[in-house]
Amino acid sequence: MPTHVALLRGINLGGKNKVTMADLRAIVSELGHADVSTYIQSGNVLFTGPPGADTDEVAGEMSAAILAKLGVRSPVVVVTRDELGAIITANPFPDEEDPRRLHAVVLSAPPEQDLLDRIARAQSQSEAKGSAAAVGAAGRTLYLHTPEGYGGSDLSAAVLRIVSSPKTGTTGTARNWATMLKLAALCG
Repeated sequence: MPTHVALLRGINLGGKNKVTMADLRAIVSELGHADVSTYIQSGNVLFTGPPGADTDEVAGEMSAAILAKLGVRSPVVVVTRDELGAIITANPFPDEEDPRRLHAVVLSAPPEQDLLDRIARAQSQSEAKGSAAAVGAAGRTLYLHTPEGYGGSDLSAAVLRIVSSPKTGTTGTARNWATMLKLAALCG
């Protein structure tokens, strides 16, 4: 049963940064991880890491190996099975029934206050335009609720732009709630 999930950012989007899941599984296996499997084409890797493995180090090793072997620069965020369970439990929008309207933006580290302030300003601007979209935070996860839809949401675009800025000192990647629930189920 997998003990960790690696979430890659920015692969297989719009024909850019092509990474096959077979190549990704091979790279993760070559790094010494067991029980390696992938879920859908967007860069979700389930694996069993060594006991006590530092998730930041594992993420860095994977990102470096992907760049070295495939020539693709992809930030990686790694969470343990227990962290994934905590992300699910901490959802501040539990009443949302449509999993396409809720996204978890998993960060490489808990957000600094400056990052949270910038996101709060983006939410205020979105609200001023009449949007019901909202962001909640718990640990190193931002929860993005977009009742009007994710793709056309000004707030979702602003949050991802803020999170992916080199100024933040962290990286992050978004997954819809259905994917998060499926990854948790696959981890047992």
